Amino acid sequence: MGSQVPLEPRGRDSGPVFSGVAPEIIEDTLIHLATENEQYLSELPEQAGYFKETRIVEFIFLLSEKWHLDQSTRYQAVELLERFMIKQVEQMRDDRESTEGRDQGQRSSWSSVRDQITNTFVLRLVSCVQLASKLSLHYSELLESELAVLNTLHFHINVSTPLAYVELLLEVLGYNGCLLPAKPLHQLCVQLLDFCYLTRETIYDTLLKIAIENSTPSKLQIAKFLTVKEDFMLLAVGVISTGVFILSPGHWEQVVEHLNFITGITPQSILEFSYAVVRRIVGSTTPEQHRGKCGTKSPEDRIPPQK
Repeated sequence: MGSQVPLEPRGRDSGPVFSGVAPEIIEDTLIHLATENEQYLSELPEQAGYFKETRIVEFIFLLSEKWHLDQSTRYQAVELLERFMIKQVEQMRDDRESTEGRDQGQRSSWSSVRDQITNTFVLRLVSCVQLASKLSLHYSELLESELAVLNTLHFHINVSTPLAYVELLLEVLGYNGCLLPAKPLHQLCVQLLDFCYLTRETIYDTLLKIAIENSTPSKLQIAKFLTVKEDFMLLAVGVISTGVFILSPGHWEQVVEHLNFITGITPQSILEFSYAVVRRIVGSTTPEQHRGKCGTKSPEDRIPPQK
């Protein structure tokens, strides 16, 4: 299993130790993450992504930095807050409609729900950061607001984050013989993952327009694209691809081939995601398309054509 790693101060993350895990464990973990990701996408609520706007993500990132929390905590806090708020809104609206009557409730419930959310939102956000931190540090103290989050989520808070997908895929790439600078690439991938969270809407808007080859997507296409926006495996693959393109462009095609083989995500989809990220970083014109050379399972396969 490799040599022991010196202990770091509590709350600081020294990063992953690559090539320190048996291949069979990596394979089992990859299968588990892929299954978890597919199950989440199959049950995706229509409000998914609503609470991941830039202001919210930036607040969580800044708070995590202020408290010197490790890298995974910030992503887990974002996902916890997103899932909690969606469930809370659903519960509050259901309760309101059942007490006021359906017609009247539809007119007035959202206003009341919105007011209640606004009054407690910052508290819930901080609670999610604290829960993610305590989960990371194995703390057991829980405050009243944290218990409210736990109860709403039925105590299911140990959700995988995109960072877990990135780190596992980097480990697999190493075992598959990709000669990459592991630590610098990991650091760059974390920066790119932060960037993708903070510029989420712009990146996925670009990706959607590439997928449908149209600058004005329909409401149905936007709704269908939600599974692409919430696909952690696609996000991780896109982040790694972009990182390799920036850090070690000579290995980019090899890495894309390996990522395609590992995850089943087509090279075209990986190219398009990397383009959307790089375009947001440096700006660009219409991407060069290579349609017809790649297999299935690309983002556009999930979206109906423009009528």
